[in-house]
Amino acid sequence: MNSAKSLTDGMASGERGAGWKRYKASLKYGFYVIFHPFDGFWDLVHEQRGSLMAAHTWLFLFLLTYVLRLLLTNFQFITAPIQYINIYEQCGSLLFPFLVLCVANWALSTLFDGKGRFKDIYMAMCYALIPYVLIQLPLILVSNMISFDEAAYYQVLGSASIIWCVFLVFVGLMQVHDYTPGKTLIFLFFTIFGALVILFLIMVFFSLLSDAVGFFVSLYREIAFRLY
Repeated sequence: MNSAKSLTDGMASGERGAGWKRYKASLKYGFYVIFHPFDGFWDLVHEQRGSLMAAHTWLFLFLLTYVLRLLLTNFQFITAPIQYINIYEQCGSLLFPFLVLCVANWALSTLFDGKGRFKDIYMAMCYALIPYVLIQLPLILVSNMISFDEAAYYQVLGSASIIWCVFLVFVGLMQVHDYTPGKTLIFLFFTIFGALVILFLIMVFFSLLSDAVGFFVSLYREIAFRLY
């Protein structure tokens, strides 16, 4: 009995160790992806070199970096009313459109004969955010060490992080769906348009829901007033 229990515990421990090892490998693989995007994104999806946990981690670090940038960057380089910043709102303002873009991309992939699943699209988009984390985090410290006269270096590096991420998104979706560059460019245009349509429909839905709730609340108050 004890030997069977020990064997079960050993197998469970081995599975946890293997899972942790795979997580670290897939997290580290992100550095290969950003410097070798064409091979990296292909292997990320088709060779199972990436993982959802690593993708979640990079997305979390992206959101954390964005918030820290707002809170800690020298006031000479960014004007953000720190006293009015709501961390949850700031994260939601990035996370929600990001997920909507992933959904729109996945929904439109059937019209464009795309091969990527939602999981593949999400992972590629998350891994494409790595340059923002790697560049913007050190820039927070740098912004507090340089003067306004040296702002050009700060702005160039900040812009480079955004451009790098956009390029990685382009290559990542191209590899995930197995598209040509031209078809990927057209597909991205329709993805952005589809995301705007989804956001519009969500806004209309919540607006109608708010009006409906307001109507029933007013009706209840009117009935309660007349009865009591």
